This record gives sequence, C-alpha cells and structure tokens, in this order.
Amino acid sequence: MSIHIVALGNEGDSFHQDNRPSGLIRTYLGRSPLVSGDESSLLLNATSTVARPVFTEYQASAFGNVKLVVHDCPVWDIFDSDWYTSRNLIGGADIIVIKYSVNDKFSFHEVKDNYIPVIKRALNSVPVIIAAVGTRQNEELPCTCPLCTSDRGSCVSTTEGIQLAKELGATYLELHSLDDFYIGKYFGGVLEYFMIQALNQKTSEKMKKRKMSNSFHGIRPPQLEQPEKMPILKAEASHYNSDLNNLLFCCQCVDVVFYNPDLKEVVEAHKIVLCAVSHVFMLLFNVKSPADIQDSSIIRTTQDLFAINRDAALPGASQGSPGNPPLRVIVKDALFCLCLSDILRFIYSGAFQWEELEEDIRKKLKDSGDVSNVIEKVKCILKTPGKINCLRNCKTYQARKPLWFYNTSLKFFLNKPMLADVVFEIQGTTVPAHRAILVARCEVMAAMFNGNYMEAKSVLIPVYGVSKETFLSFLEYLYTDSCCPAGIFQAMCLLICAEMYQVSRLQHICELFIITQLQSMPSRELASMNLDIVDLLKKAKFHHSDCLSTWLLHFIATNYLIFSQKPEFQDLSVEERSFVEKHRWPSNMYLKQLAEYRKYIHSRKCRCLVM
Repeated sequence: MSIHIVALGNEGDSFHQDNRPSGLIRTYLGRSPLVSGDESSLLLNATSTVARPVFTEYQASAFGNVKLVVHDCPVWDIFDSDWYTSRNLIGGADIIVIKYSVNDKFSFHEVKDNYIPVIKRALNSVPVIIAAVGTRQNEELPCTCPLCTSDRGSCVSTTEGIQLAKELGATYLELHSLDDFYIGKYFGGVLEYFMIQALNQKTSEKMKKRKMSNSFHGIRPPQLEQPEKMPILKAEASHYNSDLNNLLFCCQCVDVVFYNPDLKEVVEAHKIVLCAVSHVFMLLFNVKSPADIQDSSIIRTTQDLFAINRDAALPGASQGSPGNPPLRVIVKDALFCLCLSDILRFIYSGAFQWEELEEDIRKKLKDSGDVSNVIEKVKCILKTPGKINCLRNCKTYQARKPLWFYNTSLKFFLNKPMLADVVFEIQGTTVPAHRAILVARCEVMAAMFNGNYMEAKSVLIPVYGVSKETFLSFLEYLYTDSCCPAGIFQAMCLLICAEMYQVSRLQHICELFIITQLQSMPSRELASMNLDIVDLLKKAKFHHSDCLSTWLLHFIATNYLIFSQKPEFQDLSVEERSFVEKHRWPSNMYLKQLAEYRKYIHSRKCRCLVM
C-alpha cells in the first residue's frame, strides 16, 4: 500500500540567500521519525528524475511498511507546459500541499488568480494543506491574527492565506521557520493525520473490493445463526414475613402464654420469635443474663412489665411441645396488656409498621397520654443494649425493612440449643431446632409435628437421605430466608432436600444458582470441568425440577461441540438426544457449509477472510 503526496509551489524566497535551508518537503522527509530512509537515498531518488526537471520525486517508507511517493513541483509552469502530466499528478494524489513564500506577494497572486481555479477543477475530495513559509520581512514580530491588516505591502498577509484556504476547503498553516517544531510537530502532525486518513480509506475500499470479488466469484462464507434463547426462570416472591405473621394466628407450637393482672389468659405466643426481636424477652426467658446485656433500661423494662408465674394451679394453654407446658407470663401493666395482641401482631409482622400500631392502640386507648406511654414501652422492648433509643419518630421507620434484618434475628438461634424443642439426628450428630419456625416455614414439617405421626410426640427425630451440611443449609433458609451454596454440587443437594420437604422457593433459588454458575463458565472451563452435566440433568428430572431440566437440555444443545465429546453424552435418553440434536448449535447444516467453504478456499490457495 502506498501514499501519493503532491507538493505545489516554491517557498525558496522565504529566507535570505546566505542562510537558506532545504525545502519544506525535503526537510520533513529527512527529519520525521515516521519516515524511514537516510539522506543519501532521498538524494538518489531526487536526482534520478533529472530528465523531467519540472518536478522532483522522493520515495521513502512511512509507518514501517507503507510506500511514500512525493512529487515536489516548485514551478507552476507545469500546468502550462504539460497539462496531461499535471492533471494525472493531481488526480492520483492522496494529499496536496500548496506552499508559498510570505515575502513573494506577486507570485502568490499569480498562483491564486491563474492556477488555483485549475486545481479546484482537478480536485476530487483530496485533503489540501496550504503552508505559508517564512518570516515576513521588515517586521519585529510575525502577526498571525486573522483580523490584522498591518502586513500589507510586499508580504502575503495572514488574511489572504486564510481566504485562499477557505476557497479550497484546505488546512492553513504558517511556518515561520523550518525547525523541528514547525516541521516535525506542526506541519508533520497535520500531514501525518491526513496520511492515516488516506490509509484507512484505502484499506476500507480494498476490503469492499475483496468482499465484492468473493460474492461474485465463488462461494460465500456461511452465516452462523444465533443460538436459541435459553428458557427464562422467574424467581418466586418471598413469603417470609407472612409465614411468621401467620404463626401467631395458627396457635401451633405455642410455648408461652400471657395473662393479665387478673390472671386471665390474653394471648399465646412463641419464645423464639419474641427473642429474635427483643433483648427484653431474651432476659425474661433466660436466653441472656443481666450480665450479658449490661443495660439498666432493658433490665428495668423487663422487671416493670412482666413476671413469670410457676403456679401449677393457674389455668394453662395446650402443650406446645412434648412434655413441656407453655411458660406463663403475667403482664403487670394493665394498659400494655390491653394492647398486647396488637403489639404481638406488630412484632410478628417484622416490627416496622409503626403507624398501623399507633392506630390500633389509639382505637383501644382514647387518652393520647396513655397511647404515648404504651408506644414508649414498645420502643423500650425493641431497644438495642448499650445504645440510645433511636426509635423516636415512628413515621421514619414506616418504609424500612422488618426488624428481622436489624438488631437480633432468627439466625442467632440457628443450630443452637437455646429455646430448642426438637433435635434432629443426622449422620451420628445432632442439630437442635425450634418447632415454631419449622412449622411456620415448611408445610411438610407442619403436618409432621401436628399430625398423628411419631415426630409429633418425639423430641429426637432422625433424618435420612441428606448430609448434615445440606440439612444445616436447609435450616438456614427456613430461619433467614436466604442461603448461599458453596458450589453447583452443594446447590443440587440442597435442591433435593428442598424437594423432599416441598419448599418450592428454595428449589427456585438453587435452580437459579446452578444456572448462574454454569452461564458464567467460559467454554474452556466447561470442556475441562469434572461435573457430569447429564447426571445433573437426570437428578433435576427425578426431583421434579422441570425448569432446571429444561434449561439444562438447552444448555447442552447450545454447547453441543463441548458436551458431545464427553463420555456422559451417551447417557442421554433417546428423547433427550433427539431434543439436543434438533436444537444443537452450531447446526449440522452450518458445519457442512463451513466444510465446503474451507475446501473451496484451500482449492483457490487463498486466505480465508472468516475463519
């Protein structure tokens, strides 16, 4: 690939005769770091065209391997003496440089009036650079202001040069000397920019011609279609808050009963839920000691509001767990006891709907002072030890998340014996748990603990078919509504456990985790991983994970070239194999067309543009 530059004009009168440097083009070619070719080679190429003195030809290499051909025409008479040659020079030029001396105004006007119109007719969207060379004589400082008119007389003004550049749509430069700054950075920077633009245009045209040649003369490369879209899995919405809220109304697994000062039963509740949101209840039910809490306000609130009654003659509620009657708690404050059912509903719903709580209390207590007093006691119950009570403005907490996400939470009691009323035996080890949470979050366990089953009357319950780590992850989801498997294998084990206990949302979470992990793997990792994708597919089908099994079939088909080379690919059933072959990517038709195209390319002994 080559670039052709035509330089027109003579800048020879720009400097004094006794100190005249080389010309503009010669100086640039000798100094530019992007142009390779020493001084002797440039001189040799210049003197090789003595037979045609109207122009001088320079040849060099630019940008490493681009041939640079420059025709320097200092005499404008070429347009009069040899119009055919001058027209071919301008017509074949990639860049045109028009140069003149700022101290030769007569020559400038002759060029402008006689030869510029001829050049304009021969131009064909070729970039033009107009270089005004030299320092204007009889001036202390050169004036480059476009509005300046002080350089009239024998010098070519800046305004006249700019006007000429506008007529040609050219770039105007003033070069006061031919030093490294004006030649290398100023003129050279502009010239090299146009050289790069010319190279880009020629490369684009060459590619278009090559594509046209391939389309008219030979086989076109096959078009690879896009793979089919993978099935979209929709996550199931969380019902964590509603599960715990419903626990208050179903009255299952009750282990605490509240009484008014007259020893009449008011409401039943669950220690685990109350302790999850309040250190007052932790202190009341001996989960923590006063030394652990170290907050006098919490200790005082517990003593002022509640008292445990262990009188066997006191009428009690139904037993919450085998052999353990519910704990009886007397509420000392009559007004607080009157609103206790609303306060417990507020706590079971996440302890964040303050406006609804205020409205419910106001319906029962007409006096505003009594309402404020009860609200302040609720705030004290929810207070964090060692911190100033920040629950001052109830409205600011209306839009926040439930208190399960703040302060203490149910995760504090996960796999801990505190308040536990059931123990699971797994692989020779025990895992303590709380019936109330299990019943609220899992329908299978609710039926198991409340039906005519052995588990309903037993404290120690064996678990089969899952590992301890998997069952702990399952309990973590029940307690916290979240889980984080360590990998695809662990997520599949957890999915199987969730299917066994019919927890559909946990199944969807595991499905999404497996899909996300597989989608993030690059092709090289998919080819080298030890995970049996077909075995994963069969487990998903066996455990009724229809969304995951359908997605895995599409995933195998989309990565057909990878999985078809693995031994487990042969374990696909006839129906599964038929589905994969039908939806495979790339398709068998594309591979056949690609083979034919490669054969055609090799037969022509040319380079393929696609592969």
